[in-house]
Amino acid sequence: MVGQLEIVAKNLLDINAVTLKPDEPFTWASGLHSPIYTDNRLTISYPYVRRNIAVGMTELIKHHLSNVDVIAGVATAGIPHAAYVAERLQKPLIYVRSKPKDHGRGKQIEGVLKEGQKVVVIDDLLSTGGSALKAVEAVKAAGGDVIGVVAIFSYQLPALDKNFEDAGLPYYTVTNYTTLIETAKKNQMISDDQLASLHAWRKDPEKWSQEHGE
Repeated sequence: MVGQLEIVAKNLLDINAVTLKPDEPFTWASGLHSPIYTDNRLTISYPYVRRNIAVGMTELIKHHLSNVDVIAGVATAGIPHAAYVAERLQKPLIYVRSKPKDHGRGKQIEGVLKEGQKVVVIDDLLSTGGSALKAVEAVKAAGGDVIGVVAIFSYQLPALDKNFEDAGLPYYTVTNYTTLIETAKKNQMISDDQLASLHAWRKDPEKWSQEHGE
């Protein structure tokens, strides 16, 4: 999987799904300044990228979560990747809305989920894990047994590990922040100083934000 980690990291950089600008930080919706911006929705437009992601996710599930019955996509960015993986594994697919529909039967989960089925939840990005864990709770409320979460990419923030530990749930990603910034350096996309700054952000995003605010 080491090769796949680097392949997908390079894919994300090449198509600008991940942009690194430690010297001109982005401002997230939370107000925090960040050296990285991620839009994994772009991946669905590149057949070779989405295939590499699907291969990586499928291998993770086969290796770590092989007793899965149903693949669940987190709306909306996780849905296409969940579909590719469900097809590869020949498993049923469901998807989880961010909140129940406000009309019709008011469902939050679309597709067929039977009581006690083992479910793997698929998302595109894990920052603190909030959206994925909300989807996990929705699946559990509908009678599913969530055995793990799989995503394309993780920022590897300390809060992510804590939130999943508190939830008693494992998570796996096809690639991650450390691999991505090391791949960027290897391909001369960033300098040594920028690499050091990017490492510092992951260890303490709030401190980095304060130091790089306007």
